Amino acid sequence: MRGRFYELIRWSRLFGVFMVICALTACQKSDSTSSSSKVPVHSGGADWLEKSDARKGFVAAPTGQVKDAQGKVIWDFDAFAFVQGNAPATVNPSLWRQATLNNQIGLFKVTEGIWQLRGFDLANMTLIQGKTGWIVVDALTAQETSAAALAFARQHLGPQKVSGLIFTHSHADHFGGALGVVSAEEAKAQKLPIVAPSGFMEEATSENILMGPAMGRRAMYMYGSNLAKSPTGLVDNGLGKAVAFGKLGILQPNITVESETKELLIDGVRFVFHNVPGSEAPSEFTFYLPDFKAFCGAEIMGHTLHNLYTLRGAKVRDATKWASYLNDSLRHVQNSEVVFNQHHWPVWGAANIQDFIVKQRDTYQFIHDQTVRQMNAGLNAAEIAENLRLPPSLDEHLSVRGYYGTVRHNVKAVYQNYMGWFDAHPSNLDPLPALEASEKYVKLMGGVDKVVAAAQEAMAKAEYRWAAELLKHAVYVAPKHTQAKEMLAQSFEKLGFAAESSAWRNFYLTGALELRQGTPEKGMPREAMIDMLTQTPIERFLEAMAASLNAPKAEGKKLKINLVFSDTQQSFVLSLDNSVLHHVKARPDQNANATLTLTKPFFIKMVLGQAGGKDLLLSDQTKIQGSTIDLALFFSLIDKAPGNFPIVTR
Repeated sequence: MRGRFYELIRWSRLFGVFMVICALTACQKSDSTSSSSKVPVHSGGADWLEKSDARKGFVAAPTGQVKDAQGKVIWDFDAFAFVQGNAPATVNPSLWRQATLNNQIGLFKVTEGIWQLRGFDLANMTLIQGKTGWIVVDALTAQETSAAALAFARQHLGPQKVSGLIFTHSHADHFGGALGVVSAEEAKAQKLPIVAPSGFMEEATSENILMGPAMGRRAMYMYGSNLAKSPTGLVDNGLGKAVAFGKLGILQPNITVESETKELLIDGVRFVFHNVPGSEAPSEFTFYLPDFKAFCGAEIMGHTLHNLYTLRGAKVRDATKWASYLNDSLRHVQNSEVVFNQHHWPVWGAANIQDFIVKQRDTYQFIHDQTVRQMNAGLNAAEIAENLRLPPSLDEHLSVRGYYGTVRHNVKAVYQNYMGWFDAHPSNLDPLPALEASEKYVKLMGGVDKVVAAAQEAMAKAEYRWAAELLKHAVYVAPKHTQAKEMLAQSFEKLGFAAESSAWRNFYLTGALELRQGTPEKGMPREAMIDMLTQTPIERFLEAMAASLNAPKAEGKKLKINLVFSDTQQSFVLSLDNSVLHHVKARPDQNANATLTLTKPFFIKMVLGQAGGKDLLLSDQTKIQGSTIDLALFFSLIDKAPGNFPIVTR
């Protein structure tokens, strides 16, 4: 027996070696293709649109514009009217198809008692008929668009009240318009059930406060907020048409789903919630409605491949966890006649629902497993992204095409999740910074003009990725070199026009715009967040303050400041030492350099830059005890992020 046992071990080792050799061989033989994937062919002209589920249940379409209190246009229902007919030469035909489907804007009936408002913002607002009114699922991004959506529904379905509010997850396009649905005062007076998944408030506020300036700047690229809506500019965002940049708010949930599964009765409607944290969002749930035989997949499923890593910047998402939640959903939808999600259009019929979820599940699992296989064969993230392709059985399924996320950057997300930033090549342990490396590359190549000449040759051969790589170095070194900047912009345009992913297209075209027009005057308008900031715990601001400390200026300084909030009855002790700022919720320290007593609204004005040193001294909302000089010194050490930093130049 022992002999046979060791023989088995020997053969298993040989088999393992054989499998590694096979993997390496397969990777080496894999073809390298450009960033433009093969576009699916659609026959029958525009018939596919009429037959599409994106039109099913149509009730009415809005026209005109949504404006804020100052008359600024927040949303234009006719802005994408040009998205019809055949794809122009400046848009990938597959992306054009998605843009056309997302352009079906209006009020839609999902099933008896459930409606959706689509195309009022990036996400959908869903209305579920309760005993006394509508249970609203997700409140869009902006108060202006959510109020317009609800008013449009009342116009066509009758003037019903809001009897419940559900936030499916912690991304702003699903909660930012909450105060357009119901005011905080009304919600409190009516004891309105406001339901959210575990960890919702922490995740919703921390992402927007701590990393707000950097994420906001990159979001301008990802969502094409500065691009003209045209065949050469913004045509779609994959998940929906665009993001509404209006007033952002939030409401504190009074019912939190903490367990894996939880049943609730909301205004007479039975809900079965399923927590799916760490999938598309850190805090998220799906739910089943037994009375309607309907399932809401929130944003873990939809008619596009989603992001395992979002290009605006966020924590990497776990592909296997995501796939496992989709697998669980196959059980949850067993009695469903329709699946509706908080982006795109629903899926009807048991067989279609099962196929839809299986394809999504297997796509995320495939990307994970095949990335890991090639990682273990020795390939790095860029190499795997270059050769990994979905099998035809998945790739031909349009709901997993890369209109938002892509296989290429999702592969890199899987690599990052397991292996981090380092690809194990020693030269990448401590590489030169981008600008210094570019200076040496350009000098080695004979100067900027030689680099531009080489890029011209690459452009003539349609090698736009290589041209962009060359010109990146040239523009870094010579940011005022007109020809280099214009050629880099042209290479970005070529890549953007070919991209199937809306996010890639928007990044490329915004980069081209910035090369030609310079950086925007302002970053994302943080003033629009004031209603959300009011609901944000003070601790989030103090964490952001610590991350804004200018360490070189703070070197060698020791300070202790008491912050006392007269309206919330909270106090914090802030301690600066070793160029690190700490805070603790505690009674004022008698040995502090200064004590600042203020209200939370005034503190938010300081955060937004609407109140300065003079206001601090003269406002009736503040009181200073101790050293005014030390307090002024302390605040001078906190940097204010510009929010409009350059990206394509350094």
